Amino acid sequence: MSDSAKPSRSHAASSQRLKMRRELAAAAMELFATKGYEATTVDEIAAMAGVARRTFFRHFRAKEEAIFPDHDDTLVRAQAVLEAAPAHENPLDTVCRGIKEVMRMYAASPKGSVERYKLTREVPALREREIASVARYERLFTRYLLGHFDEEAHRDGVSEFDEPLLAEVAASAVVTAHNHVLRRWLRNGGVGDVETQLDHAFAIVRKTFGTGFGANRLAPPGERGAVPAAGTTRAGEVLVTVARTDAPLGDIMRTIEQALR
Repeated sequence: MSDSAKPSRSHAASSQRLKMRRELAAAAMELFATKGYEATTVDEIAAMAGVARRTFFRHFRAKEEAIFPDHDDTLVRAQAVLEAAPAHENPLDTVCRGIKEVMRMYAASPKGSVERYKLTREVPALREREIASVARYERLFTRYLLGHFDEEAHRDGVSEFDEPLLAEVAASAVVTAHNHVLRRWLRNGGVGDVETQLDHAFAIVRKTFGTGFGANRLAPPGERGAVPAAGTTRAGEVLVTVARTDAPLGDIMRTIEQALR
């Protein structure tokens, strides 16, 4: 088999797997809605989907997983966004783009997403499964942000021992903002410009947590150093500071402090 045929077969297998997972999820959703979650068995879900019990367990470990068929693939797509991030992009912006893959998953099927949301509100086991899925995204984004602290980010009493805390808080803020907008959209029946709402929420997160991560990555590699974040000029007792509009406030303050010394 040629090398070009291998990716094609792999893609086909992945598509078939996702198709089967979605069919099982649709069967589970229908049975949960009509019979109730507790009264529905795995055998009934498999039978409604037209497959054997063992096929169900090749795709899901338990029935509470069956209504979340896309999270595994969405997590992979979110990770791909992180891995392909431009070198000059602020890491927090990258994380915001990564979590948008989750919103796109829900927005691809508004009606089904609304029904699933209502069901998870009613069944504790499904709500716990949803919480576990959210935690996977938070861990992914925390690891990414932790790997993108700038050497100059240790300021205002922040030490290297605080980095895990700051990364986790920032990642949690991004996910929380996303989930807040998502839940509001779902409660509204899955209608409205959810992308614009999400961008507004992310702007608030970036304003609050956007400094300290990759401070030297604000300009493309070839331009770094050509336009400093801030510069100062002394004229007698007067200190004049000129800064880029995208320069982090911490960088500006350090430049002024160094000049005053």
